[in-house]
Amino acid sequence: MGDYSDSITVHVPPDRLFAYLSDVQHLPSYMPRLTSARPHNGDKVTVTAHIDPPDAPEQDVTSEAWLRVLEHGKSLEWGAPGPHDYHGRLHVDDGEDTGTSRLTVELHTEHAEGEHIDHGIREALNGIKQEVEAAEA
Repeated sequence: MGDYSDSITVHVPPDRLFAYLSDVQHLPSYMPRLTSARPHNGDKVTVTAHIDPPDAPEQDVTSEAWLRVLEHGKSLEWGAPGPHDYHGRLHVDDGEDTGTSRLTVELHTEHAEGEHIDHGIREALNGIKQEVEAAEA
């Protein structure tokens, strides 16, 4: 079981960063291995990911998840059904400098792969930073 958290400074204003993150269609541009995300029925999202598990062949998997956009507090909460109690939260705060944001990811899972999960969180944060800052350039 594990709780994980990491943060990054993004050089765009918080409102722009939150608007970008709130659009479910952007998920595949910054989430590692995610190839599509289709919102439907309120907070439900169908996601497809390309995975390469160590004990099975490389494959695409599709599953249902949920995503809630919380305008007050500039947060997104998400989760997926299954045996690992996988859920998390993205939170956007004002950065230390004018025009910057501080993005924090919190993740909970019963699946214990600490280093692998830490790497995935860092990869997602860097992907968000690159995508959003490039869009601002």
